[in-house]
Amino acid sequence: MRAQTRLTEVPFVPELSLHLADEAIELWERTESERGQVGLPPPFWAFAWAGGLGVARYVLDHPELVAGRAVLDLAAGSGLVGIAAALRGAGGVRAAEIDAYAVTAIGLNAAANGVTVTAECADLLDGDGAPAEVVLAGDVFYERAMAARFLPFLERAHARGAVVLVGDPGRAYLPRERFTALAEYQVPVLADLEDSAVKRTTVWRLTGA
Repeated sequence: MRAQTRLTEVPFVPELSLHLADEAIELWERTESERGQVGLPPPFWAFAWAGGLGVARYVLDHPELVAGRAVLDLAAGSGLVGIAAALRGAGGVRAAEIDAYAVTAIGLNAAANGVTVTAECADLLDGDGAPAEVVLAGDVFYERAMAARFLPFLERAHARGAVVLVGDPGRAYLPRERFTALAEYQVPVLADLEDSAVKRTTVWRLTGA
């Protein structure tokens, strides 16, 4: 992991540094080859994605959202969003991922930023995220099947009283009618990952059906 990334200041959220890859395609191929299997999770942990960048920026600019509260960073990837919450005084941050590589990356990145984030390799989507008071998801509506699992989870978290925020750069499967837009950003991204070098990204708050 250290060999394939370098610790660098994160574009759009310069308050943070992460272990990030400089290119996408080669790392994707190398990761699959080294694991010996195709179909395991791609190295989402090696990049700062537009949705996560948007949520992290919002959290950094609105510390009252997370200060003193228990926070869940869902599908955490590099841990970007959870680290932003920890930097702004969250009462505790839990970062959930289904990729053990990502869990390792989150630990490295949290340490690099001098914060504590509890990372775990777990699929939480059959629950409601308790006891988190704030649930943050960087970019989870890019596939129909994923959206079909994530939305009920987020709605259950909202129903029990959690604040639920999602960052989305125009993915097809976000049900916008159930959310309220809080902020919109022009976010720089790696062109290899997206269809452009800048993605218009919205931070949404779940408000219900």
